[in-house]
Amino acid sequence: MKLKVFIERPVLSIVISVAIVLIGCISLFTLPIEQFPSIAPPTVEVTTSYPGANAETVQKSVIIPLEEAINGVENMTYINSTASNAGDVYITIYFKQGTDPDMAAVNVQNRVSKAQGQLPADVTRIGVVTNKQQKSMLKAVTLWSPDDSYDTQFLNNYLAINVIPRLKRITGVGEVTLLGSNYSMRIWLKPDVMAQYGLVPSDVTTALSAQNIESATGAFGENYEGVFQYTMRYKGRLVTPEEFGDIVIKSLPTGEVLRLKEIARVQLGDEAYNYRSMTNGHAGVQFMVYQTAGSNATEVIGEIDAQIAEMSKDLPKGVEFGELYSTKDFLDASMHQVVKTLFEAFLLVVIITYIFLQDVKSMIIPTISILVSLIGTFAFLSLAGFSINLLTLFALVLAIGIVVDDAIIVVEAVQARFDAGYKSSYMATYDAMGGITSAIITTTLVFMAVFIPVCRYSPWRPR
Repeated sequence: MKLKVFIERPVLSIVISVAIVLIGCISLFTLPIEQFPSIAPPTVEVTTSYPGANAETVQKSVIIPLEEAINGVENMTYINSTASNAGDVYITIYFKQGTDPDMAAVNVQNRVSKAQGQLPADVTRIGVVTNKQQKSMLKAVTLWSPDDSYDTQFLNNYLAINVIPRLKRITGVGEVTLLGSNYSMRIWLKPDVMAQYGLVPSDVTTALSAQNIESATGAFGENYEGVFQYTMRYKGRLVTPEEFGDIVIKSLPTGEVLRLKEIARVQLGDEAYNYRSMTNGHAGVQFMVYQTAGSNATEVIGEIDAQIAEMSKDLPKGVEFGELYSTKDFLDASMHQVVKTLFEAFLLVVIITYIFLQDVKSMIIPTISILVSLIGTFAFLSLAGFSINLLTLFALVLAIGIVVDDAIIVVEAVQARFDAGYKSSYMATYDAMGGITSAIITTTLVFMAVFIPVCRYSPWRPR
């Protein structure tokens, strides 16, 4: 391969090098920063709950119908399901690398909709949720009460109402997972009292469904002349334990009515009691923040920290945030070490090049080559859809060696022509490049052919 045009036009070569550096600098500030590249396949998670059912019942009545409906969805490679004795259902569907996660979630949701008629009524009422599963966790934070002035129920509720919605609005935040349960109206039935009145749990649920509703009540006096129109109102859904306790369950032969409070204990409590969370031995609730693909982890974490600092000003007395884990700490340390390695490698290359070549001009050529190549690489990273992460930065360290080797080969080849009697710098450079250009390009292409598949596709198998 001949590079005569660049040899004859050094100004053109300089302009191209400057353009590469400028585009690389622009790309450097726009590339997403992550700890590791996105090499895991897209996943979609389907979750629901069957209250009161054990794992075996959940598997037969919920998981099997859903799996049969989901199985074979476009680009699916693997499906994994989990059922708990608390009635919780988790189904994870794995897709081929490169599948659009949004389209995968839509396709799964369509399959889930077809299975709704085969699911138990309680599951259908609660709902089956389909979400893209976010794997890259940014932060783990706790909201806790060091002096135990508030319990976990209050903290759970405070997070759900005041904290999590604000964090979800931050650009780059994919999901916020609360490791706790919300407030719920708990009805603890008394089996002995219910037996006396010949009642079963379904009688209670029927009464709840009939008397705890929201409905349009209509209006009086509509379309009548001389009559004022009045829109009817009623309280709607019940709120307090006392209101729930007054629900009528049954009419008695004596003419009295049997109310819920007479056959059950009604209280405002946790939605689930299958786990408990604490922070340093005190009441505390944890939540995790996940990153969306392609976002800048450092910037997103900075916005999260700023939002948490702002929300801390409005916290009740005796409540505070605590950081449990942050990707930024490890990311900053790792990036610092990689950048340090890059600088040390660059410095050592310059020194060693000068020692062996014994010429300042010959030393400048590899130095400029390293700068142009490294900065210009960021433009190609952006074009290829890569991010700045540990893998790509370590690849830059390896690339320094190739760039320096190529630069030294060119300098030595040109110098050899001068030693052989060449008087013209143009002819020495022209002949030297004619013999080594193909080898240099081949070496570069081989490196890219090895590096790109490793960055884009890392061996992975679902567990």
